[in-house]
Amino acid sequence: MKSILILNGTLVNEGKQEQKDLLIKDGFIYKIDQDLSSQKAEITIDAAGKMILPGVIDDQVHFREPGLTHKANIYTEAKAAVAGGVTTFMEMPNTVPNAVTVDLLEDKYKIASKSSLANYSFYMGATNDNAEELLKIDPQHVCGVKVFMGSSTGNMLVDDEKVLEKIFSSVDMLIATHCEKDPMIKENAEAYRKQYGEDIPIKYHPLIRSAEACYASSSQAVALAKKHGARLHILHISTAKETALFDNTLPLEQKKITAEACVHHLWFSDADYDEKGTLIKWNPAVKTAADREEIFQAVLDGRIDVIATDHAPHTLEEKQNNYFKAPSGGPLIQHSLLAMLDFYHQGKISLEMIVEKMCHNPARLFQIDHRGFLREGYWADLALVDLQKPTEVTRESLHYKCGWSPFEGHTFQSRISQVIVSGHLAYSSGRFDEQVQGKRLQFKR
Repeated sequence: MKSILILNGTLVNEGKQEQKDLLIKDGFIYKIDQDLSSQKAEITIDAAGKMILPGVIDDQVHFREPGLTHKANIYTEAKAAVAGGVTTFMEMPNTVPNAVTVDLLEDKYKIASKSSLANYSFYMGATNDNAEELLKIDPQHVCGVKVFMGSSTGNMLVDDEKVLEKIFSSVDMLIATHCEKDPMIKENAEAYRKQYGEDIPIKYHPLIRSAEACYASSSQAVALAKKHGARLHILHISTAKETALFDNTLPLEQKKITAEACVHHLWFSDADYDEKGTLIKWNPAVKTAADREEIFQAVLDGRIDVIATDHAPHTLEEKQNNYFKAPSGGPLIQHSLLAMLDFYHQGKISLEMIVEKMCHNPARLFQIDHRGFLREGYWADLALVDLQKPTEVTRESLHYKCGWSPFEGHTFQSRISQVIVSGHLAYSSGRFDEQVQGKRLQFKR
């Protein structure tokens, strides 16, 4: 592992901006100080005019391997992540086969150990009949348990009330949930099918996968967590009403119930369906501008703790089907940090808050060992950002296997210059160095 010296940059870390240098040795941040120009290193980076951020930790992605690799794989999507300043990801279990046993879960870790440029962890998936298998997980080596309390892409719906009670009462680690009430969605879908047949206009997606269906499921999850003292993390909040379920009076380390917002629910609204169509079809659905604004406010005031992507690629051919056949999900991870930096340029959020929600808080919330902060003795995961150089999103610039992005045609106001993953300069000025793979996350639990 080559030593790296970063000079003249501005660190954005733990609520402050400071002009400091960093020295990286053996994968770790060895020294942070005002002037390290006299130090020797194998690689020296002049970061003058650039911001140095901890690497982004994305707690919700779908990289599609194994079994769905015509859409994506760990190799391609991890590269896209790194190009976007995301040094660490946590991936979901609805691959083929579903990661619902310890052995199947370990198969994914083996794939990542050979192909992932970014650091990684994988969720174990819950089903209606694998509660006992969940208890075999080692919480120091697995990020969490994923419960689909609403059906989405894949077939992992957990809707048995007794099973949910058992999961929330017996799983002694973080439970991450997808919350939508399936019977309500099916009833809504049938009502629109009677009116439009199979070709329901996409603009009705947020009315089919309605705010009421989201709240009914999220409030059920919160009630279960409170009843059993479970550690609950609700993913991709999409409605204003749901934000009232979460507390902003406690420090994050004391919260038992936390929440995540995704970039697409902060960026798009139902007004964008006419232009973007099924390219912005997600579950939960992108809803109204009022929902979007309240989710953003909840991020700012601490009701929502984490910003992630729910990166979920599908091919363009799949997406160009009619309403019922077009799958939900889209690729976002290459531009999630850039999107949030656009909000910074608009004066909506500070750099310090972006770092808190995308880097520090995922590390705190999941209790990740020695990551998420720019601290001496921590793994060197960081991104160098030029706030003054634009990034145009073209099809040719994408690293996703699916080859498209809902941001195509947009020019972000910032650029990711260099990205260091576990002390390895993995990305610099548009080029990758793939000689060193990312590392499996460890958790202090």
